[in-house]
Amino acid sequence: ESDLTGTARILLVEDEDAVRTFSTRALTNKGYEVLTAEHGEAGLAVFKEQTKPLDLLITDVMMPGMDGPTLAKEIRAVVPTLKIIFVSGYTEEKLKDTLGEGIYFLPKPFTLKQLAGKVKEVLDSKN
Repeated sequence: ESDLTGTARILLVEDEDAVRTFSTRALTNKGYEVLTAEHGEAGLAVFKEQTKPLDLLITDVMMPGMDGPTLAKEIRAVVPTLKIIFVSGYTEEKLKDTLGEGIYFLPKPFTLKQLAGKVKEVLDSKN
């Protein structure tokens, strides 16, 4: 059983309440500090009011209003090295234009273990 705990600060942006709640609980239980927002605009607002740096952005791709890639671009304009996990029911192939350095993909639906494993993999990766 690999150790999936961590202490990183994560911003989770997800418009489906159930997924957001489940993901937040899963990551909080692993020791992470999780900030949440229910859509892109809210995610950007939460990001802007932070006084401590974030380690990771987890965002759904398709959301009403500002979508995940737009949110990611806005945040990366400020923190170019921030790691990002895009979550989507779409295939990775569809998203390859938005994937790049430090940008990862987690397909929906995912289990708690897959989520925690992906977060750990991304935070431990060097690029």
